[in-house]
Amino acid sequence: MPINTLVLRAALMAAAVASLLACSTTPLPPQRPLPTPPGATVKPPAPPPPAAPAAPAFIRPATGATLSRFDGKVNKGLDIAGSIGEPILATADGRVVYVGGELRGYGNMVIVKHNDTFLSAYAHAQQILVKEKDVVRQGQKIAEMGSSGTDRVKLHFELRKQGVAVDPEPYLNGQLR
Repeated sequence: MPINTLVLRAALMAAAVASLLACSTTPLPPQRPLPTPPGATVKPPAPPPPAAPAAPAFIRPATGATLSRFDGKVNKGLDIAGSIGEPILATADGRVVYVGGELRGYGNMVIVKHNDTFLSAYAHAQQILVKEKDVVRQGQKIAEMGSSGTDRVKLHFELRKQGVAVDPEPYLNGQLR
């Protein structure tokens, strides 16, 4: 093939490729919506599903050392050391949904509902300072440490997410929300 034919062929190929690229990157003009048939109703688009509520920023409910940690089997929370009468604080804002001593192995206990996802439980209290339906604020003293239902003074603290016990430590130290 003569060189002129090769050059012409290469130029045509380049033009064809450029034309294809131009067609593929050129935006289409806006499209009109299809007409609604007579008698039909038009539904607005469904709103996006609501976002799951974020966990409150939880604080540690007592200052003592951790005696035992969550394992999900035997211990469904944290056991925190303390002395008789030391304050037990609400870990986050919420509403008291249970006060009592009927749950075997927990002694005197308070349960606070923080939102539709999270509850916190505070067990083995010597004295409870709130009653059911009370609104509590984060850091508020809700009970005093004791040894009800156990062999030593301690707070047994549980955090429940949708009713299931979860390890409270990642929530207390801000790793999870």
